[in-house]
Amino acid sequence: MNRAYYSDPIATFLHRSADEILGILFRASEFSVLQTQQQAWYYQINLLKSILGTYEGKIYFEYAIPRMGRRIDVLLVLGSAIFVLEFKVGEQEFSLYGIDQVWDYALDLKNFHETTHEQFVVPVLIATDADNSFIAATLTPQHDRLFNPVKANAVQLRDIIKSALLLTDGNAINFSYWENGRYCPTPTIIEAAMALYNDHTVADISRSDASAINLTQTTEAISEVIRTSREKSCKSICFVTGVPGAGKTLVGLNIANRHIDKEDKLYSVFLSGNGPLVAILREALARDKVRREKEKGARFKKSTALSEVKMFIQNVHHFRDDCLKDTKPPIEHVALFDEAQRAWNLEQTASFMKRKKNTPDFNQSEPEFLISCLDRHTDWAVIICLVGGGQEINTGEAGIGEWIGSLNRHFPEWHIHISSHLYDSEYGAGNVLDQISSRLNVTYNDHLHLSVSMRSFRAENVSLLVKQLLDQDTDAARYTLVSLKDRYPIVITRDLDKAKQWLKEKARGSERYGIIVSSQAERLKPHAIDVKTPMDPIHWFLDDKDDVRSSYYLEDVATEFHVQGLELDWACVTWDADFRYSPKGWESKSFCGNRWNNINKEERKQYLKNAYRVLLTRARQGMVIVVPEGDVDDHTRNPEFYDVTYSYLAEIGFTVI
Repeated sequence: MNRAYYSDPIATFLHRSADEILGILFRASEFSVLQTQQQAWYYQINLLKSILGTYEGKIYFEYAIPRMGRRIDVLLVLGSAIFVLEFKVGEQEFSLYGIDQVWDYALDLKNFHETTHEQFVVPVLIATDADNSFIAATLTPQHDRLFNPVKANAVQLRDIIKSALLLTDGNAINFSYWENGRYCPTPTIIEAAMALYNDHTVADISRSDASAINLTQTTEAISEVIRTSREKSCKSICFVTGVPGAGKTLVGLNIANRHIDKEDKLYSVFLSGNGPLVAILREALARDKVRREKEKGARFKKSTALSEVKMFIQNVHHFRDDCLKDTKPPIEHVALFDEAQRAWNLEQTASFMKRKKNTPDFNQSEPEFLISCLDRHTDWAVIICLVGGGQEINTGEAGIGEWIGSLNRHFPEWHIHISSHLYDSEYGAGNVLDQISSRLNVTYNDHLHLSVSMRSFRAENVSLLVKQLLDQDTDAARYTLVSLKDRYPIVITRDLDKAKQWLKEKARGSERYGIIVSSQAERLKPHAIDVKTPMDPIHWFLDDKDDVRSSYYLEDVATEFHVQGLELDWACVTWDADFRYSPKGWESKSFCGNRWNNINKEERKQYLKNAYRVLLTRARQGMVIVVPEGDVDDHTRNPEFYDVTYSYLAEIGFTVI
């Protein structure tokens, strides 16, 4: 696959004229080329021609990074090193954004391009008109052979290349072998949404190793149900299961994006009751749309972009309210419900309708009503329920059993396609599934299960470790921890300041980090953590390092309600006394007034356990767990409340910092 607009061996590049190369770049560009871009290319070509006369290797202009939806200005494969060059032609300053940008490109190659894993990678930010800044001593390869970003002006680039090559060892890279290496990215859900919305495929932005191949298989299985339902004019529902971070939301966004064709009157919608997730994805897509249009020289209002995005991603409660007002069939024939097990039961729905919608006699659960909305179509409809295990974290969440029960009670003609894993205990379908064993048109399909966590590209057993930790299976947790320790660091501490410093040292480029806590963690106020203080998840997840509202500032914290369905690269999980280890099982507490009270309802206990499951499975690359020491002079923070949990984590074998 040719991922660059232009590529050539260095010798050929030197032989070609600048105008010829410029013409190739023009023809390859996806957009009309602005005058400023033409001038930048011309400058880069001539500068590199003047520098590379004595080198063998290969040069690539506009090298694609599909996970990020960007292109590297110039990539050089020289000797035993790969140089990632980001040019800021005419600029005199080195912005923090530019440094992170070139570092992110290098990290993307290092992490996700298989023939780059073991190579030296040198990211260089070139502000062409800047003052001299390069010092040879700043060329520092890290443990994984990725250099820290180097800042240079145009004159210094020659010396940087020469000096960096002196610090690399090993054989010269075979560039034919290198460029044929598989690119196997693992995007965040925000990155994935942006890529899919801009017409990339799942294959472009997902790993292709055998252990994760069922991402494509699941997508194709759902697409086949949609195709068959439309051809045969029948109504179908799919239940898709997956371990935490396996890509259920990614599959849902992909299906919704693929099955929209206004000319063919085919509309699909991705629905979620997760308010922060919907808001963040919409904002991210709108910002990205505005940025792309600006790069093409066009002006585009964010409000216009947001209105377009709302056709693609909606809050399930807004969809429900529209269907309450209008009894006609919705425009969409395909609806995907993310985290379907979190839909409301009859009691919660009826209470809400009475209090908020002035509908006192409403007598349907949310699953039953949502199915009835799609059932209004006289020809065909498809519902896809994306089901997570152990993710229910709020009162009134019905679990997947209510979807099955509603189908049994009121929708006998619907075809049901079920992941074989829906019977597993963590999905909570219980005995309800037995009720459909004799029903017609029930199909079990192993391809409707996503078995491998995609969230952590460094270690796939993180979700297993967290399950074992929460189930207090100490021996199994120890064994699993050993298997991932080298690739996915998890450390523990009693000191929040140490944890913050650890995050900052681990994160490179724009890798996102932040503090996450249980929504019940009400006695972390002495550590400047107040779960009752409002925070804006859009700013927390999307804004840059210089914004005090962003996660990077480590001031605002997010709870399980803010982060469910999303991820960080590095996370600090701060553990309060609401969830305490005991050899007899976890003790669940809620704080009221001036003391901790026992939580006795099994349902609420499970919600709290699930909250910690969500928190402990958010990090893609590693995490630090903080268990405060408490305070002997504060009866609400007695050290005994915390010591037992810390000792349990230490016993499992987590590294102490």
